[in-house]
Amino acid sequence: MAPKPAPKKEDSPEAAPAAKAKQEKKREKKHREEKGVHALYKVEGTKVSRARPTCERCGPGYFMADHHERYTCGHCGFTRYKQK
Repeated sequence: MAPKPAPKKEDSPEAAPAAKAKQEKKREKKHREEKGVHALYKVEGTKVSRARPTCERCGPGYFMADHHERYTCGHCGFTRYKQK
């Protein structure tokens, strides 16, 4: 005579409300809008200017990331702190 398998947690009546509560508690992911090339430049009339500084080591074409208290190059890692 084979032993009876233990009941699964999903089959028990107590598991159903817990599963529903878990699904309700899950937060939806916030989808950020990706910044494109248009975010790196400002157009004022007929003039085009750069919104962020370029890296001093890498040269033009490598924009620095704008953080709270610093600018950072993603290519070489150069960091320039903002003056207060």
